[in-house]
Amino acid sequence: MPQKLKFRKLSGIYAVVRLAPNAAIPDCEGNGDFISITRTPDELSIVCRVENIPRSAKPSPRWICLKLEGPFPFSQTGVLLSFIEPLSKNGIPIFAVSTYDTDYVLIQEEFALPALKILQYAGHECIGA
Repeated sequence: MPQKLKFRKLSGIYAVVRLAPNAAIPDCEGNGDFISITRTPDELSIVCRVENIPRSAKPSPRWICLKLEGPFPFSQTGVLLSFIEPLSKNGIPIFAVSTYDTDYVLIQEEFALPALKILQYAGHECIGA
């Protein structure tokens, strides 16, 4: 049975950018409730508010950021799946980032309104801002 989750929409518009794997980590601390910096042998990925993206980054789609209200224990399975499955079934593309305590799901701005309706119809509850 799918889990019913609480989530909040973070303020602002976000960007997801890709830099070269050996690029220096830029100072993108500026405004925003969420920043993710991930380095792999293939890339340096950065998620941050659009006004804080590095100048060297190519423009990307604009995203809203949804924070699932955790924390979720590592033993709890299916959390992210229960949230993104209704979006996937309705053709809504997402970008997900997990942290120690919770998950963040970014949705392209053009899909924001239908995505929020789909999530609420699936039984998830948007709280706060």
